[in-house]
Amino acid sequence: MQQRQESSSHAPSSFVKAHPALKAFMCGSLSGTCSTLLFQPLDLVKTRLQTLQNNAKPGSPKVGMFAVFINVIKTENFFSLWKGVTPSFVRCIPGVGIYFSTFYSLKQHFFLDRAPNAGEAVLLGAGARAVAGVCMLPFTVIKTRFESGCYNYSSVAGALSSVYKTEGVRALFSGLTATLLRDAPFSGIYVMFYSQAKRALPQEVTSTVYVPLVNFSCGVVAGVLASLATQPADVLKTHIQVRPSHCSTADAFRYIYREHGLKGFFRGAVPRSLRRTLMAAMAWTVYEQLMARMGLKS
Repeated sequence: MQQRQESSSHAPSSFVKAHPALKAFMCGSLSGTCSTLLFQPLDLVKTRLQTLQNNAKPGSPKVGMFAVFINVIKTENFFSLWKGVTPSFVRCIPGVGIYFSTFYSLKQHFFLDRAPNAGEAVLLGAGARAVAGVCMLPFTVIKTRFESGCYNYSSVAGALSSVYKTEGVRALFSGLTATLLRDAPFSGIYVMFYSQAKRALPQEVTSTVYVPLVNFSCGVVAGVLASLATQPADVLKTHIQVRPSHCSTADAFRYIYREHGLKGFFRGAVPRSLRRTLMAAMAWTVYEQLMARMGLKS
């Protein structure tokens, strides 16, 4: 009994001694797991809306978010709303961990003694997201194809192998420019609004038991603004990654504008804004609470 207690107490102590960047990675991964599982249906609906737009003929009737939602349940089943959750996990769990550990490392290196201002917060968030985005892009491509309903992959490993064999390694990094144009500004804008909103609140509000709720509320405001600003890049990314033939960001831009006009760049904005806003708000709230419990400043 004594030996068991000693071994169980050894694991937490070894984790406590771990490098702070590793702790940030673990906290980010856990927060990414929770938010990905909860909000995957919104991501699937967003991808289906954008895919329907790309395949629609001129003059065809518009399809809304709730129509897609109901159609997925009727033609497939309820749990099909979580189609693509496996590649989402494969992408988001390490991806969010990489983002937060990079964010923490950059912040400690450049802003150890002070809080970054608005412009520095944009660069900090964008830099961390760019690193995570490039690392996890192949899994982003697979996730998008799973959600689109245009491909019948049986597993993430099988999808990666199939894309590599039939389309080459370039296809696994398709949409890199659009992804960075979407993710880096999103994270930069998000971090800026999030940090500025928290800084504007009175000290008595940010030091109460309602801190998680305050953090979540600031995250929601920041997420809505960042989502709307980066929606056109998300439409471009989906168009490039779902189409079998390779096309550049400029080609995708011209096609969407020619076929659907400016409004085509905001297709799927509602489900994406809901998902990205709630997901980011939850991820940051969980991350900051876990970091605080470990005695680290996030």
